[in-house]
Amino acid sequence: MTIEASKSGGLGRRLRLGMVGGGRGAFIGAVHRIAARLDDRWELVAGALSSDPDRGRASGADLMLRPERIYETAQAMAEREAAREDRIDAVAIVTPNDAHAAAARAFLAAGIHVICDKPLTTTRAEAEELARLAGEKNLIFAVTHNYTGYPLVRQARAMVQAGAIGRLRVVQVEYAQDWLSTRLEETGQKQASWRTDPKRSGPAGSVGDIGSHAFNLAEFVTGDRVASLSAELHTFVDGRPLDDNAHMMLRFVGGARGMLWCSQVAPGNENGLRLRVYGETGGLEWQQENPNVLVHAPLGEPPRLIRRGGAGANEVAAAATRIPAGHPEGYLEGFAQLYADVAEQIAARLEGRQPSAFSAQVPTVEEGVRGVRFIEAAVRSSGQNAAWTEL
Repeated sequence: MTIEASKSGGLGRRLRLGMVGGGRGAFIGAVHRIAARLDDRWELVAGALSSDPDRGRASGADLMLRPERIYETAQAMAEREAAREDRIDAVAIVTPNDAHAAAARAFLAAGIHVICDKPLTTTRAEAEELARLAGEKNLIFAVTHNYTGYPLVRQARAMVQAGAIGRLRVVQVEYAQDWLSTRLEETGQKQASWRTDPKRSGPAGSVGDIGSHAFNLAEFVTGDRVASLSAELHTFVDGRPLDDNAHMMLRFVGGARGMLWCSQVAPGNENGLRLRVYGETGGLEWQQENPNVLVHAPLGEPPRLIRRGGAGANEVAAAATRIPAGHPEGYLEGFAQLYADVAEQIAARLEGRQPSAFSAQVPTVEEGVRGVRFIEAAVRSSGQNAAWTEL
């Protein structure tokens, strides 16, 4: 989405956004707020920003929310916002994983569109319940797998769909970090504390936190689904109750084979998300830490570098591009693209028109369910000595 194309069309106003979680001391809430404002289609007007009422009120004041729209709980926020004439158009849920389901359920019941961080929930049953509720209510439910918003990730997906590398054979995806190589959670670091706690994070550690991103990226770009997997989850840091490293083999519905590695104990890696896909006539490679370059290697020819905004970039990538080629564009813009996609879908409903076809690429609640099934299958497989397990 170019800056010129980012206006709200005939709606005549910014969409109204509420937020659950993301108060003082949170990391991802600020990312969501910045991303939502980047294309000038959203305005944050309400929030239940913390499970601690005092912190929630202080966080709301920090963000200059009106006092009557700072709520102590998600349930209260959903009920009271639904009754307002100027109700929020959507809510962003940016809490730790264990609070996603209850908050999402409350807003769906109130008839409010939902934007939820990943993983969708901590159990498959809850995830499937949310998908059912969203369908019954005919509500938009987006899951912020932000890497799907990168221009060249969308270009890679379009190229695979167009047959640029032929029939898919091999998928290699990895997400490596090093930030949990020690017992960081013992220092009181908030992000480490909840992400390594099974009561808050769910049944997996690195698999749920970053493995779910790698899994989603592989399915998004290939357009294929993982049918089954063989996984070994391991905890290298003594005393940690959840995995901090995992290796998996993947079998895709269409016949391709793949491997997935995720680790948070790999020194020298910060956010090393990398995808390589190979077909009968060529290959593609993309790396998150250098996101403005996509490598296309036709069989028997020199590899080609496709740069965001440059020669060879297609209309799908152009629709997700904001600034001229040569200027770095990445993490925040990837999140922003998802918010722009959801804004386009909501505005189209309010204006009685069809949304842009490009906006349909935002991950939905169904992708959220896929992610939870992936996590549970990996845990189950590892507990059975890496037995092949269907999703």
